[in-house]
Amino acid sequence: MTDTENRTHAEDIRAVPVRHYGRWVAGVIIAFVAFIVIRSVVTNANMQWDVVGQYLFNDRVLEGLVNTLKLTAISMVIGVVGGILLAVMRMSPNPLAAGASGTFIWLFRGTPLITQLVIWNYLALFYPRLGIGIPFGPEFVSADTNSLISQLSASLLGLGLNEAAYMAEIVRGGILSVDAGQLEAAAALGLSRSKTLRRIVLPQAMRVIIPPTGNETIAMLKTTSLVVVIGYFELMVATQQIYSQNYRIAPLLIVAALWYLFMTSVLTLIQMQIEKYYARGTSRATATRQKWANRMLGFRFGNRDQGGQR
Repeated sequence: MTDTENRTHAEDIRAVPVRHYGRWVAGVIIAFVAFIVIRSVVTNANMQWDVVGQYLFNDRVLEGLVNTLKLTAISMVIGVVGGILLAVMRMSPNPLAAGASGTFIWLFRGTPLITQLVIWNYLALFYPRLGIGIPFGPEFVSADTNSLISQLSASLLGLGLNEAAYMAEIVRGGILSVDAGQLEAAAALGLSRSKTLRRIVLPQAMRVIIPPTGNETIAMLKTTSLVVVIGYFELMVATQQIYSQNYRIAPLLIVAALWYLFMTSVLTLIQMQIEKYYARGTSRATATRQKWANRMLGFRFGNRDQGGQR
């Protein structure tokens, strides 16, 4: 083969990357808009950044922050445990258990959370006393409802039970994602229903359950601000109490927003690590998704090598 033919063949197979001018234009526009927004926020005197710095680590703000984290953690524990129990009941062959679970989910998902919080806080209006005893018979233990249901317990009951209704559907979806053949194999090996659930179903379902559970946790962190309607002291109540005294509304709202952004960012990083842990064994799928993502972003891998092979 002559040199001319070699050059012609090389020119025929040379890969020329596609020019994506639209991406460059979009990138310039986005960067310009971002610059304008950031400059406006930083230089806006109404933001009162000096006041934001003054109250960012205020004692009352930090106390409200701690209470917000406590509400989030305890409510999510109630929600996750209750959600697993409700999901198992919902899938039970026992019609009474399935019906009770379905009714609970229907009730708590069908009414606004803020309404549930108010009802729990004023439960004494419906039941002045709560106790344990025999129906239509003697009562063994009883107490005044107002002494049992505090603002904290009303907040936890409202947030936790409402979350359990949503977590039940998330867990049920994760359980249904496990191949039915594995359940048949477990039954053939003589495993009980509870052992099959613990050792086979739930470990695999976690890959489906974890991402929405992480989203629910982040949502719960922000949803705790609804307890302001019953007066429980958390982050938003703390900032409201402060700006009701000094009338610095804008900077104190920014203080609350910054803390929420910080906490949700931390939870997002934790969620990513948990997802990575439960995604072990699926590296091939991850690599494939990354490959296609890189291609969508305009990267090219091995074009010259592929051209040479042709």
